[in-house]
Amino acid sequence: LHPVGTIGQIVKLLEMPDGSTTAIIQGRKRMVLSDLVSSDPYFMAKVKPMPERKPEPTSKDFDAIVGSLKDLSLKIIKINPNISPEASFAIKNIENNTYLINFICSNTDIKVQDKQKLLEINSIRDRGYALLEYLVQEIQVLELKNELQSKVKSDLDQQQREFLLHQQMKTIQNELGGNPLEKEIEEYRKKAEKKKWTEDVSKTFNKELDKLTRLNPAAAEYSVQVNYIQTLLDLPWGEYTPDNLDLNYARQVLDNDHFGLDDVKERILEHLAVLKLKGDLKSPILCLYGPPGVGKTSLGKSVAKALGRKYVRMSLGGLHDEAEIRGHRKTYIGAMPGRIIQNIKRAGSSNPVFILDEVDKVGQDFRGDPSSALLEVLDPEQNSTFFDNFLEMEYDLSKVLFIATANTLSTISAALRDRMETIEITGYLVEEKLEIAQRHLLPKQLENHGVKTKQLIIGNNVMEKIIEKYTRESGVRELDKKLAKIVRVTAKNIASETDYNPTLSEKMLGEILGPPKYIRDIYAGNDQAGVVTGLAWTAAGGEILFVETSLSKGTGKLTLTGNLGEVMKESAIIALEYLKSNASLLDLPDDFSDKWNIHIHIPEGAIPKDGPSAGITMATSIASAFTQRKVRKYLAMTGEITLRGKVLPVGGIKEKILAAKRASIKEIILSAENKKDVEDIKDIYIRGLKFHYVDTIMEVLDLALLKQKVSNARKITFG
Repeated sequence: LHPVGTIGQIVKLLEMPDGSTTAIIQGRKRMVLSDLVSSDPYFMAKVKPMPERKPEPTSKDFDAIVGSLKDLSLKIIKINPNISPEASFAIKNIENNTYLINFICSNTDIKVQDKQKLLEINSIRDRGYALLEYLVQEIQVLELKNELQSKVKSDLDQQQREFLLHQQMKTIQNELGGNPLEKEIEEYRKKAEKKKWTEDVSKTFNKELDKLTRLNPAAAEYSVQVNYIQTLLDLPWGEYTPDNLDLNYARQVLDNDHFGLDDVKERILEHLAVLKLKGDLKSPILCLYGPPGVGKTSLGKSVAKALGRKYVRMSLGGLHDEAEIRGHRKTYIGAMPGRIIQNIKRAGSSNPVFILDEVDKVGQDFRGDPSSALLEVLDPEQNSTFFDNFLEMEYDLSKVLFIATANTLSTISAALRDRMETIEITGYLVEEKLEIAQRHLLPKQLENHGVKTKQLIIGNNVMEKIIEKYTRESGVRELDKKLAKIVRVTAKNIASETDYNPTLSEKMLGEILGPPKYIRDIYAGNDQAGVVTGLAWTAAGGEILFVETSLSKGTGKLTLTGNLGEVMKESAIIALEYLKSNASLLDLPDDFSDKWNIHIHIPEGAIPKDGPSAGITMATSIASAFTQRKVRKYLAMTGEITLRGKVLPVGGIKEKILAAKRASIKEIILSAENKKDVEDIKDIYIRGLKFHYVDTIMEVLDLALLKQKVSNARKITFG
């Protein structure tokens, strides 16, 4: 309790709606506490009146104080919007100086502790003088507040008025020479001093940092500005991982991690050798294309390990927005750099191995064409000045080793294809898959599942059965899943302490994986007219296909079935028209097809098929059907046909050869122009095969059709 208080008289009691009572009390005189009588249920005390010590009636000093108090009070009423203007009439109409001083004391916006101090002053003059000091201070605060409000008013619009308090605090800090973000700003500056950036980057950073100090933390663009500055600081400007230039180590790493893929390994070693001799070299832009599961993406990790570089991967599959590559302009809310810059930041190095996965599956729509944005990224002559919209400055990507992966080159734009060094990765032979499974896949699955090497043994014969009867792919992804299933079953047997044979048998294989899912297409014999074996390429590798031609009495109608594309249908029409115009060479009348309807079918009708490579196969099939002559045993063919009878080259030769070997084919007919493709293939792939290179369809027919007729030959009449 304070020792000095006020004696008051209850003027009126008011009953409130909530049941409480409000008292209106009028102050009468000051008093001093002499004795505390009780405190329960409320305080009771003995008090003594405390008389006021009044000044001399003729005191000019006191009159000046009272006059100043009136003037200052009226000024406060004028500049304080929270005080009603009517209060000035009360000040002017109070004639008792003592009452005036006490009235101003009680109604002035000062702390309770300060009001108590004023109450305890005995001298009216001293109380008035002390009050004068408080009024001067309040006027200064009000004037400063109004001045600050006028300064920030121009920066506020209707939506920002709720941030008034933040703006006022900001302006007050500036007036006092302080900064609420000073510690954070200083940390940014210290980080910037350690960066190895150019003068332009340093200049931009300082400008953007100065801009940040002037922004309101509650403003929407504040977070964008902080994000921009942090991005500049996090990027590895001029920071490079030193390359491991040991060629023997690099070769060992690549060979240990991947079986085969010699072309890619040689290209990496060539780059490393030049780097070792020259000391500085722009990184190549490689594009590895081939069927799924052959190790294109995982090869990137091995390359990074061999070179001693960081590794990052970016999937481009289904990408439609150009801003994903170049970034968003930082004027937008939620803006961020493109994924190229984001991945460089994540790598923490300006020369990582950067995998651009599925580059053939980039799309385009109204948001732009990402493949066009990639032109700058993947051009060795331009990517040293790659421009990101968010950074609004150039970034050097010339030391980044970009490796793009694709399943096919046909969907990649010509301009983008031209900027990359393409390396084809073909499917694996059964022998290669066997080696990969035993050396890489099975040990990895055993380690992943906590199974020891001696607890599961898969012999080569059983492994070959898994490859041929449970998978159909050019790569080894499905094979890896099958091995994982076998290892999981083994792990379950070990964990449940079930007796089992650690050496996997064919019988156990059937119990774990079920009945074989695939039966390989194999050569079906040559004792049926009109059936010829062709070779096809798919995204999953090579396949053999059978072209079947059936004849029925009719008017020369040609029917094509088997879910064939337009190009394939045109090939059948061209083949038939060529045979019509050269019927005499096959000892057939010129109108041999007029009395017969021709039906050409290619099995597995649910699978779409297209392309020109079945042209010579269809021609041979039609010729065999009309002549009823046998087709050479264990023979397959692929090639495009023209109306003049020329045989044109086709693609996917290696995959088709692998498919032929799997199907027990021994001889293959190809265009003479495909000879160079066969010569590029390693001996292991073509061992045991005989190739016939032809220029015309008549050469094909001479090689393919035997003089001997099929055993159940029909009598084909033309009369």
